[in-house]
Amino acid sequence: MSSETIGFALLLLGVLLLVAKLVRVKWRLAQRLFLPGSIIGGGIALLLGPDVFGRIAAAFGTDRFTEGGLFGTEIQQVWSTLPGLLISVVFAGLFLGRRMPKAREAGRMAGPQIAFGLTLSSGQYVFGLLLALAVLTPVFGLPPLTGALIEIGFEGGHGTAGGLGETFAEFGFAEGQDLALGMATIGLLMGIVLGIVLINWGVRRGHATELRADAAPSVAERMGLVERENRRSAATLTVHPSSIEPLTLHFGVLALAIIIGQLLLWGLQLLENALWVDTIEIFGYVPLFPLAMLGGILLQVVINRFDRAQIIDRLMIERIQGFALDMLIIAAMGTLSLDVIAHNIVPFLLLAAVGIVWSLGAFLLLAPRMLPDYWFERGIGDFGQSMGVTATGLILMRIADPELRTPAYPAFGYKQLVLEPFFGGGLVTAAAIPLIVQFGPVPLLVVMAVVFLVALLSGVLYFGRRGAPADTEAEAPR
Repeated sequence: MSSETIGFALLLLGVLLLVAKLVRVKWRLAQRLFLPGSIIGGGIALLLGPDVFGRIAAAFGTDRFTEGGLFGTEIQQVWSTLPGLLISVVFAGLFLGRRMPKAREAGRMAGPQIAFGLTLSSGQYVFGLLLALAVLTPVFGLPPLTGALIEIGFEGGHGTAGGLGETFAEFGFAEGQDLALGMATIGLLMGIVLGIVLINWGVRRGHATELRADAAPSVAERMGLVERENRRSAATLTVHPSSIEPLTLHFGVLALAIIIGQLLLWGLQLLENALWVDTIEIFGYVPLFPLAMLGGILLQVVINRFDRAQIIDRLMIERIQGFALDMLIIAAMGTLSLDVIAHNIVPFLLLAAVGIVWSLGAFLLLAPRMLPDYWFERGIGDFGQSMGVTATGLILMRIADPELRTPAYPAFGYKQLVLEPFFGGGLVTAAAIPLIVQFGPVPLLVVMAVVFLVALLSGVLYFGRRGAPADTEAEAPR
């Protein structure tokens, strides 16, 4: 494959993202659903791919587009490799530029949030594995690792699903990536749709404390634009461009975090090979991105210790992450195989239905009992994340709490620091597939069931009855 093909494939993704933004600005349904441009662009790429455009062209008598669609097979091959690369960039920057809070500080505000978030995440494994053991494996002949698809697709999202492609392939279930990507798409769309429905319901029933019944996002917000008077800097220059371009500096920091993650992964694989590879092999199948996240954490600890000039700007890291995630999502959706989903449509719908019912039920039944204050604003963020990754949760929280007056945002952020290394693309998500294959689904089901019960009971019996922290008003000024 030539370098020109690789470059042109990347340029096409950029053009598709621009087209997607125009669609968001002009298409009212996309505005009402707050669809990200990457999802719209991915849908366009999917429609122009072999499973839609290729089949339509074949129906009119030409097989030229059967394998690669409008873009061709080489472009599709380039796109298919991008998710596994870009997900490491996203995860390496999760903690870079953040202040690492003290355990007591985080626990005081985020304890209930951690319990609720952990209940949602572990519950996706519990109900997914039960579905696999009871129906998907005995009835449809699918491997038991399909029980992990709800957490991978819903809370992990497109990035995690794309990043686990090689892991699925190594265990002889390459179709798992397409099913996970399909789950991620359904989860994101339903998370936004149901989230907006729940917000309207919460306003009418008086559960939403900060949102009035007549409040609504502005036209500019629906179009995905920022009014001139509300625009702010996308990042801060912490070094002079004459010495090094600030973007280059931050990319170098991300690169170092990924390299540290790769060294950690190699070290764990060597240790595993030396000690117990004859009986168990886990790290040989774990992808790079969760270790890249650990690399970012270790690097941030060093930065906090020695960087007195504070040259790492969190907003600049987020811009690079956002670019990588947009490119990842559109590339992953553009290479999604609709044939795989069509051939497994009943199991796919069962998994999606179980995931949706669990997230919706947890929000309506458990959030009021586990979150002692502002349960609606705090719960809607976790609901959105449990179905459509972190960005969905943040969107719903911003709609429910537009002035950021509740403790929902800081509690959500602290919870992320605790749970992100493990669920939603973390170590547990990455290791779940090899663990299921190595030991079977039952041991993982038992472990997740124990985690589920501990998180649930601590939330309902302790945090839910504890009441709001004494300093809630100080942390959430009204």
